[in-house]
Amino acid sequence: MVNFTVDQIRGLMDKVANIRNMSVIAHVDHGKSTLTDSLVAKAGIISSARAGETRFTDTRQDEQDRCITIKSTAISMYFELDAEQMEDIADKTHGNGFLVNLIDSPGHVDFSSEVTAALRVTDGALVVVDTISGVSVQTETVLRQALTELIKPVVMINKVDRALLELMLPKEDLYQTFCRVVENVNVSIATYQDEGAMGNLMVSPELGTVAFGSGLHAWGFTLRQFAARYSKKFGIDRNKLMKKLWGENFFNAKTKKWSSKSSDEMATYNDRGFNMFCLDPIYKIFDATMNGRKADALELVDKLSVSLTTEERELADKPLLKVIMRKFLPAAEALMEMICIHLPSPIKAQGYRCGGLYEGPADDECAVGIRNCDPKGPLMLYVSKMVPTSDKGRFYAFGRVFSGTVASGMKVRIQGPNYVPGKKDDLNVKSIQRTILMMGRYIEPIEDCPAGNILGLVGVDQYLLKSGTLTTSETAHNMKVMKFSVSPVVQVAVDVKNHQDLPKLVEGLKRLSKSDPCVLCYTSDTGEHIVAGAGELHLEICLKDLEEDHAQVPLKTGNPVVGYRETIQAESSFVALSKSPNKHNRINMTAQPVDEELTKLVEDGKITPRDDFKERGRRLAEEFGWDVNDARKIWCFGPETKGPNFLVDVTKGVQYLNEIKDHCVAGFQWATQEGPCSEEPMRGCRFNITDVTLHADSIHRGASQINSTLRRVVYASAMIARPGLQEPIYLVEIQCPENAMGGIYGVLNRRRGHVFAEEQRPGTPLYNIKAYLPVSESFGFTADLRSATGGQAFPQSIFDHWQLMSGACNEPGKVFDTVTALRVRKGLTAELPPLDRFLDKL
Repeated sequence: MVNFTVDQIRGLMDKVANIRNMSVIAHVDHGKSTLTDSLVAKAGIISSARAGETRFTDTRQDEQDRCITIKSTAISMYFELDAEQMEDIADKTHGNGFLVNLIDSPGHVDFSSEVTAALRVTDGALVVVDTISGVSVQTETVLRQALTELIKPVVMINKVDRALLELMLPKEDLYQTFCRVVENVNVSIATYQDEGAMGNLMVSPELGTVAFGSGLHAWGFTLRQFAARYSKKFGIDRNKLMKKLWGENFFNAKTKKWSSKSSDEMATYNDRGFNMFCLDPIYKIFDATMNGRKADALELVDKLSVSLTTEERELADKPLLKVIMRKFLPAAEALMEMICIHLPSPIKAQGYRCGGLYEGPADDECAVGIRNCDPKGPLMLYVSKMVPTSDKGRFYAFGRVFSGTVASGMKVRIQGPNYVPGKKDDLNVKSIQRTILMMGRYIEPIEDCPAGNILGLVGVDQYLLKSGTLTTSETAHNMKVMKFSVSPVVQVAVDVKNHQDLPKLVEGLKRLSKSDPCVLCYTSDTGEHIVAGAGELHLEICLKDLEEDHAQVPLKTGNPVVGYRETIQAESSFVALSKSPNKHNRINMTAQPVDEELTKLVEDGKITPRDDFKERGRRLAEEFGWDVNDARKIWCFGPETKGPNFLVDVTKGVQYLNEIKDHCVAGFQWATQEGPCSEEPMRGCRFNITDVTLHADSIHRGASQINSTLRRVVYASAMIARPGLQEPIYLVEIQCPENAMGGIYGVLNRRRGHVFAEEQRPGTPLYNIKAYLPVSESFGFTADLRSATGGQAFPQSIFDHWQLMSGACNEPGKVFDTVTALRVRKGLTAELPPLDRFLDKL
């Protein structure tokens, strides 16, 4: 039976200090959903015997079939802590009831955007790490995302049962494996954490921020639990004992004394505290049950005061082991204790997260409301994603209240990501139909929801695309837009099989675009409907959803294609000149490539058009050797006013120049969105306006004259600066046994991939291979790899960087062939446009 009611949860929503908003994050297949089941069972939503098999948070049928999580799922649960556990909570709380809003997120790299959406609305993260695989590529990625969003991590080292049953590791080896995992997690945390805002975030078992266990068998423990058990027995303070149970602390059973080093001659009596007090009972239970000594196992059970029913005592081998371990060390107890004691409440977390969440000034009423998590302040609610409902074509807006209280029927300002304070663009003032509580596969209606809580909204999906800010304040700025660690680099064209279904496809694409934070749906100039995703699997899932749920019509798809970026590889060999159509205005321009490092800083948002121009100019001059005067006269970034291309005014004493600036900027955005060679976006180019001649009468230098002229001169200067093409590159991490490595190298060599790191995982027979692989060569890579290695290799690909292809667009070779294929696909002529189309000779 569910051991809480919606009224109890609503009551707790007002006690902000007793709320914990947390996400479960990890690499794919490290056991997040399986582990979450233990908490769901503890809350009484599923039976404890089915925990680990149900995967309650995998709500879609294809998630159950594929055994991977595709969409992040939220669930709210109510727990009560006992008086002893309450002693360790540092912050003030109201009673011992806790509301845990948990979001189970996907681990597959293609769905990283779901993780970002989940992290934005939570304050803490449970990082799950597989004992045997250790910290993998995606573990690092999600940890980095969490620390960027100022989220506090705690760690669960999962799948310990495999180390005992499959690898049969001795106690000391298992301890060393745990040490390595904790150390690797701390290395990642040290690399990305912001100590100023949150203090030290390093995790450690003796602090109680690391748990060990098995999600599948639903058992787990923290050192705090064992310390509490032994402190009663030995009469020692629990916190002192916790420190003795980890690290170089050895207990001598003969003298009953602790020492900091192990002596070989006393090895029979002297053992590491962790091995003797924590691992020993677990090893004894495993040994007795799995080796057919049932009587010994039941004797151990009685000694440990674990109560088994008569039916459970009849079991043998693995089923008996599962029951004993689940009753002896319930995983939910360990997790709940770690979540409630060590993760921050919204009132504490919003204090340090406010600066990273709110775009406006740090002292306006909205910022103050967010910082204090004030339920009486102005409403500030961030919608991080849309969740499809059973009602076709409608969505729940899923988000979090950071300030104020949201209620059914309330009139709010719905501000999209492009809203600018004081303007009317991307702004709707509408009423919220209903507020609801997300409970995994189900929803529960609630009247209102105060600050610090996660909820769903009905009725705002028509006014928001993917995310946005809801507020009641007239002066509110937006909450910051989320930054995704993946980008949609793989595209496919979709079409309907029957022409009369075309309107349904268009409508379906709009819904698909809403339902996924990272998918991109647009219509190309050739009239094709394009769906872009983060990888092959992401695209496959998106197309399946489009066909079965959103459009509900039979579709046909083309081959997946990859987005490229156009760039330049040298400085223009001479100054390009273009004249306006009326021949009264002239623009002279040169082009030059931009440092890759600077390009990345712009893409990561470290250098933006909104920075103070003097500070930005100084930085460009000091770090990248720009002339400081030029650096201060950057007119704009492009494409979309934030891309990594620059339009720089290096002219001297030109009349009327400021009057045409807006027209030039518009032409530049157009030009950098569609490059001259293959109409792909441009990247890493700087265009210098060297001289401009303008007609004295403003009527002859309007938008129609300047816009197209600037576009032509940008194209001309790029074409004479050795135009090139950059292709997206995946970082592939492959885990495999030694005998499968030959097959991996063979597959990578055939696909222009190259290995740059290869290391053995200590304590296991597995090797970790890291390689770079062009995205264009990645289709069918997984299947190819599995057939070459007999299914022993498991690859994980994540978009890593853009790499220049060797050769130029206008010289015969691989790049030229790629450009030609792109042009033909887009319905352009196969030959590159002649230079004199853009250039007016002097």
